[in-house]
Amino acid sequence: MKVSRRLPESPWRSPLRGPWLTSVFGVVLLVGIPVLFVTGLLSYAAYNPDLAMINDKTPDKGLLGFYLFSWPTHPYWLYRVTQGVHVTLGIVLVPVLLAKLWSVVPKLFVLPPVRSLGHALDRLSLLLLVGGGLFEFVTGVLNVQLDYLFPGSFYPLHFYGAWVFTGAVLAHVVIRFPRTVRALRSRDFRAELRTNTAHTRPEPRDATGLVAANPAAPTTSRRGALGMVGLGSLALFVVTAGQSIGGPLRRTALLAPHGSPVGDGPNGFQVNKGYRAVNIHPNDVGQDWRLVVKGRGGRVALSLDEVRGLAQHRSALPIACVEGWSTGNQHWEGVRLIDLARMVGHGDDAPDVFVESAQLTGSFRAVALRGNQVRDPRSLLALKVNGAELSHDHGYPARIIVPGAPGVMNTKWVRQLTFGATTFGAQA
Repeated sequence: MKVSRRLPESPWRSPLRGPWLTSVFGVVLLVGIPVLFVTGLLSYAAYNPDLAMINDKTPDKGLLGFYLFSWPTHPYWLYRVTQGVHVTLGIVLVPVLLAKLWSVVPKLFVLPPVRSLGHALDRLSLLLLVGGGLFEFVTGVLNVQLDYLFPGSFYPLHFYGAWVFTGAVLAHVVIRFPRTVRALRSRDFRAELRTNTAHTRPEPRDATGLVAANPAAPTTSRRGALGMVGLGSLALFVVTAGQSIGGPLRRTALLAPHGSPVGDGPNGFQVNKGYRAVNIHPNDVGQDWRLVVKGRGGRVALSLDEVRGLAQHRSALPIACVEGWSTGNQHWEGVRLIDLARMVGHGDDAPDVFVESAQLTGSFRAVALRGNQVRDPRSLLALKVNGAELSHDHGYPARIIVPGAPGVMNTKWVRQLTFGATTFGAQA
């Protein structure tokens, strides 16, 4: 007498899974991911990495840097918008990405794992897609929080990861797009939004393998699933977007703790790292501080009083950082970079400048700025902000402020400017 064994039930029994729901999440990502990719590339270009090695945090990019161009100073809010969109959209898409992974999770555990060469290639593309997506989103969120828990530098990891992930997305779209179109046409979207839990039925079985063989009773509708994901994205937008939008919404930016104000008064606006965090010694910015300016016409060393005695100009510019936060326009006052260039023998065609900080260690203690940034009349060596002397956290006694540049390019605690050079120790 034969005893029949009952095979264990699959753990993937949700009646909601199927090509239609997966395709809806996929289309949202298909719209959002290209925007993330383009704004991410723009963020990298804003550092002018092809200008100098000191700016280039991905020195082995090779052909992947084909698109680089001289970052403009007009409009002055360009980086604030592109990076704000990049970070906010990336966080808002997290619930959609997780929902998409949930909808296809049965495919990740199909046995046998490889059935043919074609199936192996499909599995490899899926691995790159899922792994690349999780890697990009996780490293991006950690960077926003300044929590560098991953090995290596964020910049090359995120840069290369973006190319791998985007390539996998492109291959996935080419392979699956016809199937996605058929799936979206198989059900009426508005009808699904009107269908409650009691009337929710599984999708018909097909070759995708997403529909459960023995589906459980529904505990929510597809309308409920879409609503839950949508509300999750909306909640993340509310607690993220204020860091870029500013105004009263800044108080809602609960996911931007490192972009919080550092005090009250004229200097009471955002900063990532204060002078204590980067080990600026009081003597480095005390009475003996000198601004050294070099160029083809020679070298000058100016005390703070002498810098204050130069012609002072004003600019209204924000600070915008790679983590997505930005300030509103702050009112800066100081000496134009073009005037400092003229002081050491350069005319209206002032060249690039190498900026060095009193900060001795850490990233971006020195940067190179392009000639177009030097020549913009709004580019300053700022001594004051909002009518008050710079605080130590904001770069006392002097800092760079350039329209449209990432926050880290607006060097604080400046001690030397070398016009016509883009590296340490270069001769002007």
